[in-house]
Amino acid sequence: MSKLLIPAQRHERIRDLLEAQNVVSNTELGQLLGVSEATIRRDLQWLEKQGILERTHGGAIPSQRVKLEPEYATRALAHPEEKRSIGAAAAELIEDGDTIFVSSGTTATQVVASIPGGAKVTVVTGNLSAALEVHDAGFELILLGGTLYRRSNAAVGLFAMENLRRMTANKTFIGADGISLKFGYTVPSNPEAELVRLMIERTHGSVIVVADHSKWGVISNYEVAKIDEAQMLVTDERFSKSARAELEARNVKVIIAGTPATNGRAGMPGEGDR
Repeated sequence: MSKLLIPAQRHERIRDLLEAQNVVSNTELGQLLGVSEATIRRDLQWLEKQGILERTHGGAIPSQRVKLEPEYATRALAHPEEKRSIGAAAAELIEDGDTIFVSSGTTATQVVASIPGGAKVTVVTGNLSAALEVHDAGFELILLGGTLYRRSNAAVGLFAMENLRRMTANKTFIGADGISLKFGYTVPSNPEAELVRLMIERTHGSVIVVADHSKWGVISNYEVAKIDEAQMLVTDERFSKSARAELEARNVKVIIAGTPATNGRAGMPGEGDR
């Protein structure tokens, strides 16, 4: 029966399966629909052109587009436990003597909130929420200044960019609203994207993305980095194994918060590895 399905019917079945399990393989689809893998590849190629999915090695994941940027308070309510766990795991990668850049975003805020008060580090950020989290901290905190972007509660713009150009860091922690093999790490606003791209440019060590599992397969408006421009992703245990494999095949080390591997200082790339 499945061999008689016309392309539109196969496409509908593929979409239904993606919605149900969030990832499909060419082999699985070929067996389910009773067609060759070559036919499945053509189907997936067509669906990718429609923006419905993103092809991966041997399969596909759904392509979810962020249409509107939610307010900071709204984003903070999504997956709070995962974000705190990710922040704590990422903070373990920070060593005494480090100068770090930290982007805006609710998960990036948790990185700063998790740095021990007596750490001998310098944190540079325009993330105002993060600054409020560390009012009792003993480490050095440098605020970039600039124009307040209320949706992300962060300072952006020319003033922030000019200040950032006068500094360098040996680690950068960036939050992302979307992670896509094809479109990279993305955020909703151009002012935020410009600042993050400059942070990466001014970093002479590791670029570390902090994002929970819900960001996989999501595409926001502005790319801040291609997938292999980050050396690490710190995420939660619900991040799929197939997604981890896709990223690790592109030399991105995936650290799962709450596992022994999160104490990962020994596994940090060298300062000149970027």
